[in-house]
Amino acid sequence: MTDNIVTTQVLVLGGGPGGYPAAFRAADLGLDVTLVDLEKNPGGVCLYRGCIPSKALLHAAKVLNEAREAAELGIIFGEPTIDLSQLRNFKDKVVGQLTGGVGMLSKQRKVRFIQGRGQFVDSHTLAVTHADGSTSQVQFEYAIIATGSRPTVIPAFDIGSERIMDSTAALALPEIPETLLVVGGGYIGLELGSVYAALGSKVTVVEMLPRILATGDEDLVKVLAKQLADRFEQIMVNTAVLNMEEVEGGIRVRLRGLDGQPFEQTFSRVLVSVGRKPNSAGLGLENLGVAVDGKGFIPVDAQRRTHAPHIFAIGDVAGEPMLAHKATHEGRVAAEAIAGQPTTFDPLAIPAVVFTDPEVAWCGLTEMEAEAQRRPVQVTRFPWGASGRATTLGRSDGLTKLIIDSVNDRVLGVGIVGANAGELISEGVLAIEMGATAADLELTIHPHPTLSETVMESAEAVSGQSTHVYRRK
Repeated sequence: MTDNIVTTQVLVLGGGPGGYPAAFRAADLGLDVTLVDLEKNPGGVCLYRGCIPSKALLHAAKVLNEAREAAELGIIFGEPTIDLSQLRNFKDKVVGQLTGGVGMLSKQRKVRFIQGRGQFVDSHTLAVTHADGSTSQVQFEYAIIATGSRPTVIPAFDIGSERIMDSTAALALPEIPETLLVVGGGYIGLELGSVYAALGSKVTVVEMLPRILATGDEDLVKVLAKQLADRFEQIMVNTAVLNMEEVEGGIRVRLRGLDGQPFEQTFSRVLVSVGRKPNSAGLGLENLGVAVDGKGFIPVDAQRRTHAPHIFAIGDVAGEPMLAHKATHEGRVAAEAIAGQPTTFDPLAIPAVVFTDPEVAWCGLTEMEAEAQRRPVQVTRFPWGASGRATTLGRSDGLTKLIIDSVNDRVLGVGIVGANAGELISEGVLAIEMGATAADLELTIHPHPTLSETVMESAEAVSGQSTHVYRRK
């Protein structure tokens, strides 16, 4: 039985980092907006079970690692004691503070928020099922689908054991397992593996491909891999997981390496992080005339419009890259398009950041992509061993890398591995978006001593010698 009917100009289905910015932007443009989401407040997977809680735990891991490494500075702390309950409380407090803040912003903007699960019943109607079993309807002129994604489930690994976790379960910190197998060498597995390793687990990573972070720049990944080799028990590449079986005290895992011979190891817990898939099923898209592609993504145009002109899709459900900041930008574009503004989603660079220690960040064209496109480029690398600031931090393991167009000297790509790489990469994004040349970066005075100087010195190397690196001509 339907309890009530709400009429709105813009319906936003999904309150994540794409959905709530879309709703807020539409409201700021004077439109009547209704936001539907499963949670009590907007925030989505990113705020509740992804970006934010994982970064809170990664900060704790960084503090632990720094405490252990402080002896090199002559500061002796001793082995830290971990209060797991307090760590969970810290993570939950961060999540609660941010989601509560977004909820308050939603009220201030007079965005109508409805908690429940939505399904389209026709081209202008969404049915919402609430937690108590009641239902309501939202009748809309325009809709923005922002339903996000979920962890990929491998049927062979789904054996009904609580010892096998996805990223959501791992973020709940059920315990600090003695041994942990991370299946998948992508950014989620490496970030969470880093957390558990800092907490005291012996972490093993297994990856089917020849290296971890297979889509990342090889020069950058090498630096990270070297550090993780010291912190993890083992990193096994070119290795497949054949099956898992729960045994007393753990999970017995059968693997196969490059030599083709199966072998077994037993772990206290297993984290499966082999990617994410879009939440496009069960939405009633067929009732909208909206199709999905072979991977479950909803095809959209430059304004994020689907095959149905009044229906838009943004974020993970609308395709790669599945990144929160990409979703936010798409949400604003969709809202502005609905409001009739001239707008389009056409970024030249979308930054990617892996929040391990060291951090890895890149944007624009990678060296591998330039080679594949046979594009004439000049590649410069500035090792952080030549950076005064990196040396004072005890973090001279980093690297800054530029991909420069050989024809017009424009910056096409930037890659950074090292402390705070995620903060540093934005200069690279701006350079690419503004059509900056290597000379523009070189002639921009950077403060000394800072890590940002490594971008300037990488640019110096394009035209000659970097101040702090000499290469014989």
